[in-house]
Amino acid sequence: MYPFTYTKAADTREALDAGRRGGRYIAGGTTLVDLMRETVERPGTVVDIGGLPLREVRVTERGGLRIGALVTMAEAATHPKVRIAYPVVSQALELSASAQLRNMATMGGNIMQRTRCTYFRDVTAACNKREPGSGCAALEGVNRTHAILGTSDSCVATHPSDVAVAFAALEARVHLLGSDGERTVPFTDFLLKPGSTPNREQALRRGELITAVEIPAHVRPLASGYLKVRDRQSYEFALTSAAVALHIRRGVIREAKVAAGGVGTVPWKLPAVEQALIGERPSDRLWAVAAGHAADGARPLRHNRFKVELLTRTVERQLRIVGDIA
Repeated sequence: MYPFTYTKAADTREALDAGRRGGRYIAGGTTLVDLMRETVERPGTVVDIGGLPLREVRVTERGGLRIGALVTMAEAATHPKVRIAYPVVSQALELSASAQLRNMATMGGNIMQRTRCTYFRDVTAACNKREPGSGCAALEGVNRTHAILGTSDSCVATHPSDVAVAFAALEARVHLLGSDGERTVPFTDFLLKPGSTPNREQALRRGELITAVEIPAHVRPLASGYLKVRDRQSYEFALTSAAVALHIRRGVIREAKVAAGGVGTVPWKLPAVEQALIGERPSDRLWAVAAGHAADGARPLRHNRFKVELLTRTVERQLRIVGDIA
């Protein structure tokens, strides 16, 4: 680990000042500290924001849900407002990491976490995300766990967060605070596809701080759930996953929100699947037809072609599960 300076922000102004000077924010530290140990990240200054007042979960004036950036994963997963209104968020969190990590990791840190691509974390391997212009070893390497959607010739790494998939499905927004004031970014625009600049992963301006993630109000009743497929049941990242939310009234699907994880360079919203569902009556045939669009535009690699069928089956299964309880 390389030498660095540690400072603890007493308030938001101190945090923003330090961030503007190049300091890296840290709260639970469950990702950044690991990357520093592996010398993948080498920040000169680490800014502890753990004392900032960003730990509230509350219903918004319009009936949505606002989750503070420093709420821990465990706190969010078990919060009654989250568990009752958006089970997909609770389930995604509880299927993430280990209990110990969920007790430490924050919601802001979770969506900021970097890929688990082994080439990214091996400083001897070529990685455009870690060192722009060096190449992508995963393209011709062992790429079984890599992305099939949203890839480029520069990067095929997946985004690892489970709850980010639920946020993408529910069309959440990220609240940011910087030296120019506050702004809000749609969740699907906050995390960036690699393109030719895979080293730029979030739509953050220098020194900006995540203050909250807000889920907008949705038509009730809204049934939702998260399904994760992985190599083992405990503490493993997704090969593929599906977040589904459905509003069914008088036997017809009026609203559908669907996203996939483990297969995209970012949590992958599935608008073609959603459109195939809206206005239709639930049936086994409908679930299969809609899920058939899940892998539209996929670009599988040598070792992960199986993900096309796995994604389709996972989305179909989760549509059926949520449809049965809606």
